[in-house]
Amino acid sequence: MDILTLEASAMSYPVNSSSIIEKRYKDAKESYARLGVDSDKALKLLAKISISMHCWQGDDVGGFEVKDSKLSGGIMATGGFPGKPRSADELRSDIEKAFSLIPGKHRLNLHAIYLETNGKFVDRDAISVKQFSRWLDWAKERGIKLDFNPTFFSHPKAASGYTLSSQDPAVRSFWVEHGKRCREIAADFAKKLNDISVLNFWIPDGAKDFPADRWSPRSRVMESLDRIFEGKANPKVKEAVEGKLFGIGSEEYVVGSHEFYFAYALTRKKLACLDMGHYHPTETIHDKLSAVLSFMPEALIHVSRPIRWDSDHVVICNDDLINLARELVRGDALDRVFLAPDFFDASINRIGAWVIGMRSLQRALVFALLEPVKQLKALEKEGRGAELLALSEECKELPHGAVWDYFCLRSGVPNGASWLNELRSYEKNVLMKR
Repeated sequence: MDILTLEASAMSYPVNSSSIIEKRYKDAKESYARLGVDSDKALKLLAKISISMHCWQGDDVGGFEVKDSKLSGGIMATGGFPGKPRSADELRSDIEKAFSLIPGKHRLNLHAIYLETNGKFVDRDAISVKQFSRWLDWAKERGIKLDFNPTFFSHPKAASGYTLSSQDPAVRSFWVEHGKRCREIAADFAKKLNDISVLNFWIPDGAKDFPADRWSPRSRVMESLDRIFEGKANPKVKEAVEGKLFGIGSEEYVVGSHEFYFAYALTRKKLACLDMGHYHPTETIHDKLSAVLSFMPEALIHVSRPIRWDSDHVVICNDDLINLARELVRGDALDRVFLAPDFFDASINRIGAWVIGMRSLQRALVFALLEPVKQLKALEKEGRGAELLALSEECKELPHGAVWDYFCLRSGVPNGASWLNELRSYEKNVLMKR
């Protein structure tokens, strides 16, 4: 190891005292008050926002199926950082560590492949809540609510690139049964945890090159989904469908396109899921929110960070994320959306990735909640464009960091970069010993 490496490994990240944080917050509160913004009210709103943290960042979308299935279906995790959990117990331990470093009370988003079967193979058309009983017990004990996702990828019956749209009736029936089973599991989550459970459907179906028939697969998906959703919907289960522009192996044609799923969601009274990485590389979703929510009461948002494609990079507090938060706040839509990160990076500490992404989304919400929205809208209404632009720029320099640190202090989690001390300790004492 060279000198720089030695210095980095010995580094301890500073912890600001509560008195310093409280003083900075008092000054920040006065700064915002001069613009008509109540920072105390903003923090109360922030504390109510429960984000659904995704379990699959913790183990590179591996899951715990007994029968090994190679990751496929347009899903790709890169990197090999040490300490990957080898069991659901180890994954739950990592999740708990991540939650301890994130302010607020949050949910957990599970995929169907994270079942526990005591060493027995249970195929996806036969799963039930029984295989998630330990997740339920764990969630009850810790007061965590659970969301759910069917897993239509990484399976021999998805190898053709088609699942619910397959030409083979037996393949379609297999996946329809999987969808029905997942619907039942989400209903059990909602009942046993006494809360809603968001159930999101994404399928990898599509073609690498120009298909001769674009119509039939979409007709089959519609019929398959209608079979899955037969019967009265559980009002506590929020059922969503997720579109995509393209994926690995479906570059030319995606059966479940955005237009298809928006229409399906609207006519079948489901939620549309908007994933930040599922659009054209130059396209962002913040402008779509006012369009979608003009026709639908609620929406699911998968918070991701694409780099040139749906690369699922760890979410950071960039312009895309801030603009998303702004639109939710300016449109008074925070209670009409369900926020769920969707990224996976195996090249860095996986717990660190969770914490960075979750805290970044919260920081973007802090920024948006502290904007003088009434004043900005008034300036626009009066046609005072220069003042509107100038005030928007000035808001970037306001002390929102001091408000964020105060929120962390009040929530009992490390402020600033000091959470990295705990991450490093967990990495040394837990991850590196696996």
